[in-house]
Amino acid sequence: MTSTETEVTERVRKSIKNSGMAQREVAHHIGLDETKLSKALNGTRRFHPQELTDLADITGVTVNWLLSGSDETHGPSVPPPARILPTKHREDSEHAQKRRAIIEAAWWLLARRGYSAVRIADIAYACDMSTAAIHYYFSTKREIFAETLRYSIKLAFDRQIAELHTITDPVRRLKRLIELQLPAGERGSAEFSIWLQTWADVAVDGSGKENHAQGYRRWYKTVEDAILQGQESGVFVDIPSDQLAMELTSMVDGLGIKVLTGILTADQMYSHIESFIDRNIVLSQGSSA
Repeated sequence: MTSTETEVTERVRKSIKNSGMAQREVAHHIGLDETKLSKALNGTRRFHPQELTDLADITGVTVNWLLSGSDETHGPSVPPPARILPTKHREDSEHAQKRRAIIEAAWWLLARRGYSAVRIADIAYACDMSTAAIHYYFSTKREIFAETLRYSIKLAFDRQIAELHTITDPVRRLKRLIELQLPAGERGSAEFSIWLQTWADVAVDGSGKENHAQGYRRWYKTVEDAILQGQESGVFVDIPSDQLAMELTSMVDGLGIKVLTGILTADQMYSHIESFIDRNIVLSQGSSA
């Protein structure tokens, strides 16, 4: 095991210890055989990207911290400002676990039913807590809703850092970046639903505008950085990167809405985007920038 792998393993150990959960509990929560987790912690197997993402989720850290020791290290995904990551509180591991459980339960409920159809009592039932316990951590449903967006931002950031740092080819990296954001499967659709509801909320109520703007700016800049990498490598067209990022992210937004409303499938969405990248961003063989 290299020194870097050793450091990652030590940070995983620390995150598990600080979470207040036993190793077997963590293994159960992330759907990993306890023996495999033990082997990874002992250095006889590597953590897979999805395992790092799940570990970061259950222990409340970021994949960026697990890999680099800092939430702010610049890599293949632009790090979010601390204020748009899940809010940190001075509390013990038990309270931190309960807070994360509330947010995850609310995230699923809000994504599936919509903000207006979910009550605090529904969130409490999903967490096996009382409504009073929910109000101990969050004053209002709107406060919970704001926190679900921060949770979505963290999920996307963790996923991007875990997977993209192993991809050096600019074309593959850009396509994989987009693929990671598709509203595919339960989690992908839920994440996109939270974003869609946030867009609608910001359109009629400005209270969440800054959080939304900061979160979206991070995504946009991550796409632009991936395009810049391809331009610097000589494989992408010489068109202003901000223009290409605007066109590409707008396409993702619009097609994502079509997927959530049943007009397209996630596979069809990706096919359209991949074709756009090949036609408009990737240089044809023999072309010059």
